Amino acid sequence: IEPHFDGNILHKIEIPGAEDMQISYEDNFIIISSDDRAGRRDGKAKQGHLYFMDLTTNDFKPKKLTSNLKKTFYPHGISMIKTDSQTYKIYAINHPTEQDHLIEVFNLFGDSLVHIETLENPALISPNDIVAIDENRFYFTNDHAYTKGFGKLTEEYLGRSVSTVYYYDGKNYKQVAEDIAYANGINYDAKRKLLFVASPRGFLVNAYQVEENGDLTFLESIDCGTGVDNIEFAPDGKIWIGCHPSLLTFAEYAKGNLDKSPSEIITIDYKNKGNYTIKSIYEEDGREMSAATVACPYNNLIFLGNVMDKHFLVLEK
Repeated sequence: IEPHFDGNILHKIEIPGAEDMQISYEDNFIIISSDDRAGRRDGKAKQGHLYFMDLTTNDFKPKKLTSNLKKTFYPHGISMIKTDSQTYKIYAINHPTEQDHLIEVFNLFGDSLVHIETLENPALISPNDIVAIDENRFYFTNDHAYTKGFGKLTEEYLGRSVSTVYYYDGKNYKQVAEDIAYANGINYDAKRKLLFVASPRGFLVNAYQVEENGDLTFLESIDCGTGVDNIEFAPDGKIWIGCHPSLLTFAEYAKGNLDKSPSEIITIDYKNKGNYTIKSIYEEDGREMSAATVACPYNNLIFLGNVMDKHFLVLEK
């Protein structure tokens, strides 16, 4: 680990396990997915939440969003898409138990959240992240092909490349990509109809062309040299990724055996197949914040989330 960042830490915001985030650049707010995974690991489970933070002010005060959702909510990956002049639809992966995996669907009006439906399907094997294509269609990653037994053991300790990407067209689910080592973050470039999928076990980001029927044509694997997690786009089209530069350290940290795990941010300026540049923007050993998962740029700021730390960071570049 070689710590570096051409900027400073502006704020530490006390929200546990802020694993995923998404910014509306049109309406200047950020949604944060929070699950106290360390608390759950240690037998102190608390309900997870989505948070709303207005980016037009400088107070950086997140508002906990409440809704009519009655079930246990441990949110993971999220995606939102604007559906009319005042409304966003938010999809959130939910793991209410070790074996139950759901997609919760919400409408967001201003800072008011309304739960509208729960999606269940056997395709939700071990969902990690999700990206909306429009208000009815989305892709999601399964980070495991097996949820127990020897199969899961071989995925986690031998790094078998057997995880998948699924597509939902509003009615049906179909598998559209396979043979990925721990499929994780996913995002969609609507202008170029490109889909990007993170494989932290492979230190890779896979690029796909999206076809009219939702199928994916594999283009290439981008070797990032770090454990890539969630994928976000800046307004200029660059890809921003929160990363785990040491997966072995992260594994021990996640088990509670180590106090910290390093964090990194990289960007990918992807022009076309074989034409891209990768840059490391930020790296540190976890003293400021452990186990970065998502990096969202906004003007001169970067919002940096994580797996299970007690706070997330606002960086100023």
